Amino acid sequence: MRVRKITLVALAVVAGLSLTACQNDDGTDQSAPSAASSSSSSNAGSESAGSDQDGGTGSAGKSPAGQGTAAGTGSSEDGKAGTCRTDELEITAVDSTIGGDPDGTVAVDLKNGGGRDCTLSGHAGVDLKTNAGSLSATRTGEPADPVTLKDGETVSFGISYPINDSGGSGVRITGLVVTPPDETKSVTLDWPGGATLPVTDGSGSPVKVGPIGSAGQGG
Repeated sequence: MRVRKITLVALAVVAGLSLTACQNDDGTDQSAPSAASSSSSSNAGSESAGSDQDGGTGSAGKSPAGQGTAAGTGSSEDGKAGTCRTDELEITAVDSTIGGDPDGTVAVDLKNGGGRDCTLSGHAGVDLKTNAGSLSATRTGEPADPVTLKDGETVSFGISYPINDSGGSGVRITGLVVTPPDETKSVTLDWPGGATLPVTDGSGSPVKVGPIGSAGQGG
């Protein structure tokens, strides 16, 4: 009986050890794939993040460069020359009245001195300073085509006004104010034409201004 008990105890111990060994084998087999899967997911996440960061840096690097190139051209989006600014123009006025004409004429020259091509289009603003106040010229109604000036080129427009042959003192002209088209800054010049204007009934301005290019163009 003692021998049988010892044999049963030995078998129980062996069975217990076998069961523990099986459990350890199962735990190892299951945990290894889990760790590998976790490592693989971590690596994939790192690669994705790295790719996004590279793409973001590349995009940010290209965008400012592209903007800088466009801004550096100094031209408008359609490639045309920009508007001539008052500070870029040398503006002068001369009497160009032709004998026998019923009206006097003053030609205003605008010379491009800005170091770049620029465009003038339409009518300049013209005001005469007089002893009775400011008198604004009205447009003649002639068509106005854009004129592109290279650096150093000149374009002109004409101002017509009635000659004072009334025998009276009339309205004395003291100066000429010119505002280039599409500008708000003006220049004041000496008036080169007749010294006075005839007195009118005030129904409209007797002074007329033609479009840019209406008084000839030179270089």
